[in-house]
Amino acid sequence: MDLGFGFIIAAVVIGIIVLSVFFTFVPVMLWISALAAGVKISIFTLIGMRLRRVIPSRVVNPLIKASKAGLDVTTNQLESHYLAGGNVDRVVNALIAAQRANIELSFERCAAIDLAGRDVLQAVQMSVNPKVIETPFIAGVAMDGIEVKAKARITVRANIERLVGGAGEETIVARVGEGIVSTIGSSNNHKKVLENPDMISQTVLSKGLDAGTAFEILSIDIADVDIGKNIGAELQREQAEADKNIAQAKAEERRAMAVANEQEMKARVQEMRAKVVEAEADVPLAMAEALRTGNIGVMDYMNYKNIDADTGMRGSIGKMAGGKDGNKGQDS
Repeated sequence: MDLGFGFIIAAVVIGIIVLSVFFTFVPVMLWISALAAGVKISIFTLIGMRLRRVIPSRVVNPLIKASKAGLDVTTNQLESHYLAGGNVDRVVNALIAAQRANIELSFERCAAIDLAGRDVLQAVQMSVNPKVIETPFIAGVAMDGIEVKAKARITVRANIERLVGGAGEETIVARVGEGIVSTIGSSNNHKKVLENPDMISQTVLSKGLDAGTAFEILSIDIADVDIGKNIGAELQREQAEADKNIAQAKAEERRAMAVANEQEMKARVQEMRAKVVEAEADVPLAMAEALRTGNIGVMDYMNYKNIDADTGMRGSIGKMAGGKDGNKGQDS
């Protein structure tokens, strides 16, 4: 009797384990929920999803939602999108939102947008409710040299057809910023920009800046305009400072050249004096040689000495006379 009771217990435990594994592998409750919602799906299809490593709830729950919304999507479409790495629930939500907003959007197009990395639900919502993008202060310089800073608010609407391959918000902001800078730069006076800021928005909006982007620009509004630096005056001051530095450098160069020339002239004078001293040192030797060889006589030598002494005396008298004349001029 004890053996039979143990067998029953073992059978019950085994049965519980088998049922647990069965209900874990076979999503019976999910199948019942689908049938209750009017979605016809086979239990073997759910088992096949398990075998294909697909979480059945990620496909069946969006399928139930799509069926209740009246969308014509199949299990194979949702499962293939899941296997491709897409977000099935977000795609179905986007299809429902597009249907409610009377926007033509097919499942293939929606799946392609989702696989491209775009938030397709947000894009559909932005098509219904446009988004406002606010730029930072963008600085431009008018022709009179005054810097003008402007902040813009860009109202955009998502373009479903260009979501795949279209540029994002950063491109819109960059293009609008470029348009603001060029518009301010083409103004003759910064006062005109301050008086009529709508000129900026009208000029920028007419350039078709949304070409090739995933958005359609509805309006560009200038939110704030401010005056910046006097760029023209700063450039003139920097130019004057640069000119002064160049002039100083050239003057320093000329002074260095003059000092170098002066040093060269002094060196040449000293060299000439050395040659004169050297030549004067050779005179006594030449006189002695002339006396020995008989080229000049003793009387000729004496006359030379008398002339040299007479010349020295006259030089001394001239210096004395010049000094006296200078003293007389000072006394007078």
